[in-house]
Amino acid sequence: RRINLTDAGEALYELARPLVEGWENLDRDFQAKVKGLVAGKLVIAAGTSTIQYFLPDVVRRYRERFPAVQLQLANVTGKDGLALLREGKADFAVGSMLDVPPDIAWAPVRQYDPMLIVPRDHPLAAQAVVTLADLSPWGLILPPQRLSTWRLVDLVFQQNQVPYHVDIEVGGWDVIKEYVATGLGISIVTGICITDADRERLAVRNMKQYFPQRSYGVVMLKGGFLSAEARAFIDMVQPGLLLRREHGAG
Repeated sequence: RRINLTDAGEALYELARPLVEGWENLDRDFQAKVKGLVAGKLVIAAGTSTIQYFLPDVVRRYRERFPAVQLQLANVTGKDGLALLREGKADFAVGSMLDVPPDIAWAPVRQYDPMLIVPRDHPLAAQAVVTLADLSPWGLILPPQRLSTWRLVDLVFQQNQVPYHVDIEVGGWDVIKEYVATGLGISIVTGICITDADRERLAVRNMKQYFPQRSYGVVMLKGGFLSAEARAFIDMVQPGLLLRREHGAG
């Protein structure tokens, strides 16, 4: 028969779950504490932009310090990353979140401004300040509608009652930047993907007066067990992050 927990039972379950889940890894984690991380596996869920722009330096430092740990970066959307967390198929996720479910702990680490990118010979490139109304006549190139960037752009235009149109939907910041550079349209991208080389071939304008900043950070399952490998990686993303969360700060 189906068993329903009381409120007290739910509270006890949340406290006991990480202890039970951690029991199977107790010996391995004890050895890691004593000898350092010499083996093990770490699975991190992350989107393409996070893997390409946010994580490379962290991954490099982690591999230098723990070369024996098998590191797997699961390239997934935010929704699929949450599914992997809940199924126990990923240790944690790294990326950006708009809506935080009640079973998820979200720890933002770094913020990036929204940027307008246009070809260097585009009429908007000559304007020091660009408004939403200035964007209205030009076709946008955006990620697919199922992704958060498209939804954010749509929300801002709708709230300000400014008409707009999307000419091309395509995934991947690098593809979008290439299409903009060849004159196929303009785009609103997150500053995380703008490199020095991009600023040489594109006109870039900060649009934070209209569009919200995007925060990137660590996504964890509340009450979930974190292996020693996972804790070491998170500490490289942001030193002291776990300690602050465990003491209720930040």
